[in-house]
Amino acid sequence: MTNTTKTWRLTFVGADAKKYTLALTDAKANLNEEEVRVAMEKIATSNLFEKEEVQIYARAHAAAYVDRTVTDIFDDSAATAGGQN
Repeated sequence: MTNTTKTWRLTFVGADAKKYTLALTDAKANLNEEEVRVAMEKIATSNLFEKEEVQIYARAHAAAYVDRTVTDIFDDSAATAGGQN
């Protein structure tokens, strides 16, 4: 079985000038640059994310979609969940 997920990887610059990444799963596909920038600006201006008294998502820096595909070779979890080996 193959499972593919799409994640947003949003990179911000914090008030301390360090880079911070926010990963959001189940990302809406096919958003353009303007839509993503607006969303990131809303996150930055919300001032909700702080670490050790530093605003970590102060300014949008970069955004990317990350596609991850997992192909199972085998999965015995159903057998072990029922107490079988």
